Amino acid sequence: MPRRRLDPAAQRRGQMLASRLTQARRASGRSAEAVARSAGISVETVRSIEKGRTTTPEFFTVAALATELGLSLDELYTFTRHDSVHDTQSLPDPSTRTSS
Repeated sequence: MPRRRLDPAAQRRGQMLASRLTQARRASGRSAEAVARSAGISVETVRSIEKGRTTTPEFFTVAALATELGLSLDELYTFTRHDSVHDTQSLPDPSTRTSS
């Protein structure tokens, strides 16, 4: 059964997810290869998500990437659900997060 075409809102959420994950990875100073290896997923998957080719990645893939990049799933959800254009510079940098 072929996949249904995503509506514009779903496409935008996928783009926002890709943007946030890419931003967090770059802020961490790690390569896509290093993050993929630590998360236990393929580098092709990481690149596909970051480039927006995979707009609806599997939950456990997103969870593994979020863990490796110090992002909470709540943060990713909030970020991707926000309707206005984001200034990604105003979001907290995960590399400076302190643990409680």
